[in-house]
Amino acid sequence: MNSAIELLAPRYDIAWYPWAVQYFFLIALSWATLWLAAPALVFGRQRWLPTARLALLACLTTTLVAPVALLADLHQPLRFWHFYAYANSHSWMSIGSLILPLYVVGVIVLAWLAWRPALQAHRQVPGLSGLVARWLSLGDAPTPRALLVLVGLGTLALSTGIMLYTGAEVAIVKARPLWHTVWLPPMFVATGFIAATGLILVLNRVAGERSTTVSRQMLKVLLGACLFAGLIAGSWFLDGINANVGSVATAMESVRGSAEWRSTALWGGLTGVVLFGAVLTLLTRPASRRPALHAWAWVLGLVALHVGWMFRWVVLMDVQTVARHSAGFHHYGIPAGSSGILGIVGTFGLWLAALLLIDLFVPWRQARQGGSAADISPAEPASHDVEGAPSHG
Repeated sequence: MNSAIELLAPRYDIAWYPWAVQYFFLIALSWATLWLAAPALVFGRQRWLPTARLALLACLTTTLVAPVALLADLHQPLRFWHFYAYANSHSWMSIGSLILPLYVVGVIVLAWLAWRPALQAHRQVPGLSGLVARWLSLGDAPTPRALLVLVGLGTLALSTGIMLYTGAEVAIVKARPLWHTVWLPPMFVATGFIAATGLILVLNRVAGERSTTVSRQMLKVLLGACLFAGLIAGSWFLDGINANVGSVATAMESVRGSAEWRSTALWGGLTGVVLFGAVLTLLTRPASRRPALHAWAWVLGLVALHVGWMFRWVVLMDVQTVARHSAGFHHYGIPAGSSGILGIVGTFGLWLAALLLIDLFVPWRQARQGGSAADISPAEPASHDVEGAPSHG
């Protein structure tokens, strides 16, 4: 007598939607740009000041928008208070819900302290800009440098907590071997700095700064971040092919037969190698050619942003298409509504709106990261070396 056993495995919908990708991407830009602003903002290195101005602008805008994407990904945003009413010290999400508000407040206060002297210098400017400057500057008293440094150090400490919890809350999931690995959190950090340098390079272009100092500094950071990411990726891969047991070996086996995953890995590897090679080429060109070449650094910035965003898309979305209770892969198509394309575009649109409003009403280009209004002239231009060939009249 022949008998057959039929196994039925339920198919569950994905738990995280593209909103999660937007949050992980924006919050990575936030803490990474904060660290890129720290040399001048906190430690007083004046050569880093042009970069710090752009980095702080990027940090504040992404910090304001990232929690919006996080709330949208909760599916029932108005229940966010459950994190506080039912706190769980064993949950990285619960820990993150405590760190994130403190970090957001820290970034806002830090940006206000850094921009306050420039706002004070613009109090007499006619029109709405002067009105906003008078309202935001909160008086004529000087801004203590020590206070700015103290808030900056505290916010940097909180940003370290953000790095840790955003990586750990994914890597802790044992049901997903592709997530459950010690290599994932440091890769989040490396690609976060890659994307952050890319954003600053793009802002350096579109904001009209075009500073060769900013380009040179960010290209060096980008080169180091690419090298760090390459070392992590190589170690991750070797760990998977050489181990017979363990999460990484299981993860490699789960996608071994997928042509889509092979093409994704090939695309990511080639993009990283090309980006690293292009940055190295720009930094090693003769000094006479560097200004003209650095004028195109913003293109590498776009590629760097692509690397940071796509890594998070693959980790957070593509991994969820790997079946957990059966063989094969589930298909995921990006919907056109708010949980898909509209949400992605809308999040970036909200960030752009925040960026334009700050650029319109805050004289961030004149900021000297603390001090008093007497140090700044309302008409003082931002000091930088302009990219491209020198002007001769």
